[in-house]
Amino acid sequence: MIKDGNDSERVWDLAEKIGFCMLVTKSGDDIRARPMSAYVERLENSFYFLTDVDSHKDDEIARQPDVCLAFADSKGQKYVSVTGKAEVSSDRERIRDLWATPAKAWWDNAEDPSIRVLKVTPSYAEFWDSPGTIVSYIKMAAAAMSSAKPDMGDNAKVRM
Repeated sequence: MIKDGNDSERVWDLAEKIGFCMLVTKSGDDIRARPMSAYVERLENSFYFLTDVDSHKDDEIARQPDVCLAFADSKGQKYVSVTGKAEVSSDRERIRDLWATPAKAWWDNAEDPSIRVLKVTPSYAEFWDSPGTIVSYIKMAAAAMSSAKPDMGDNAKVRM
């Protein structure tokens, strides 16, 4: 069952809290994933990333803009999967807005001409939000003893 409303806010909250995701693109018949630092802009219904003009992901997105963002906080047992359309631009103002400490590992400054902005507009998401690892293990053990299915927290499919 696909939901929206408060569940979409939950998607944004979890993605923002987790911060890093695996950006999944398609390269021909292959699927590729790489870790990226996400900038969450819920008012714009967008996720932003800084990327380099020489990266393969830019070419992959140009050929196939459908992507997946997979956020995971395994210690907290919180996960978000976002499906959407990606586009790459050289919007200098947005690059300056997104410039932060993690970017300094890749570029000297926000004016570096090789920096690009990757924008993902989500269309669909799903999240799993459990009460945490220890509680989850206790619930699984109790369920195994009683042959009942454990309540592992909230899960929702959300139209974005």
